Amino acid sequence: MAAICGSTLYFSKMAIDDDLRSVAAGLQRRDPELIDRLIDQYQHRLFRYLVYLTANRERAEDFFQETWIRVLERGHQYDGRSRFDAWLFSIARHLVIDWQRQKKAQSLDSLVEPQLNALPELTDTETPSPLYLVLSHEESIAVQASLDRVPAIHREVLLLRFQEDMPLSDIAAVLGVPLATVKSRLYRGLENLRSLLMERQHE
Repeated sequence: MAAICGSTLYFSKMAIDDDLRSVAAGLQRRDPELIDRLIDQYQHRLFRYLVYLTANRERAEDFFQETWIRVLERGHQYDGRSRFDAWLFSIARHLVIDWQRQKKAQSLDSLVEPQLNALPELTDTETPSPLYLVLSHEESIAVQASLDRVPAIHREVLLLRFQEDMPLSDIAAVLGVPLATVKSRLYRGLENLRSLLMERQHE
């Protein structure tokens, strides 16, 4: 039985790797059918992510279009070794950060996180926490309102982890930070959200 499960996982990984290589090859030759398929597959997730980053639907639409233009222009840079969604979200995020810097606004990475090494180690972070079930329901007004009050640098990690279901390693790739930093932001974000939810319960 274990051998069968192992073989299934092996062939599943091979299929994923083949698909990523196929995407990389298609981007290299700017295959229009592939681009259409990628847009159809990721448009909702990407737009939702940009709305959260910018807090403005019209601006998110502009960044959405610009992100896919960059995908066309820089498709040759994607080698298929990482998940496409992580690469896509990284492009979108850098566009937003560049815009913020041009506006002389505070970027998502400019906040200092003191006592980074003093944080408790997160265990089994790939397993959904009790908050996962709450965050999975976007209709929850209380959670959404509390989430909006979480600092952007921590909220982004919560959204990528629980809403986009990204592994921590992929989140680190999107943000361009070490895995330890992702764990730190996730921990702080969860603690902040818990506190805000408790405040709402006592109101």
